[in-house]
Amino acid sequence: MIMIGHSRRLQQPLRWGRRERLAVAIVLAATIAALVGLGVYALTSGSPARRDCIGVTFASSVGGAELHGCGERARRICASGDFPGIAAELRAACGRAGFAFRVPKRRPPS
Repeated sequence: MIMIGHSRRLQQPLRWGRRERLAVAIVLAATIAALVGLGVYALTSGSPARRDCIGVTFASSVGGAELHGCGERARRICASGDFPGIAAELRAACGRAGFAFRVPKRRPPS
């Protein structure tokens, strides 16, 4: 037998219990923590302020130039050290980026 309109439970307004409020609070806190974490990551690891980047602006008799590199390219530049006239500036930039600056040994011409 089906009775229509006699269910008291369906006619009462929806009420949230302790479990539902706790679940919503946990999801909200996790969302806020994730957004804050992403914001901190974005501020500390942006490409202009990367720790593994070097940038040297120099002038020579031929003209001015800018030398810039990040990651593996910066590591290769610091390892080659084959830039006469800007060795001091390049050494300082490589040191700030945490790379070792090496000047290659020159072989005498034979």
